[in-house]
Amino acid sequence: MDKKELTYGEAMTEIEAILAKFRNEEMSVDTLAAEVKRATTLIAFCRKRLLKAEADIKKITQE
Repeated sequence: MDKKELTYGEAMTEIEAILAKFRNEEMSVDTLAAEVKRATTLIAFCRKRLLKAEADIKKITQE
């Protein structure tokens, strides 16, 4: 079975959920490092998507 590719919106939703847990002090010390690592990965994914979208838009508008 193919793994569904993560979308930008899904990544942002997950980042927001991690941040909410952190702000509400719902994150345990035991999971803090894993949650921060996941958030970092998601942020990098979002940056990559945004840069690609920006490049695509520039290419389209220059044609």
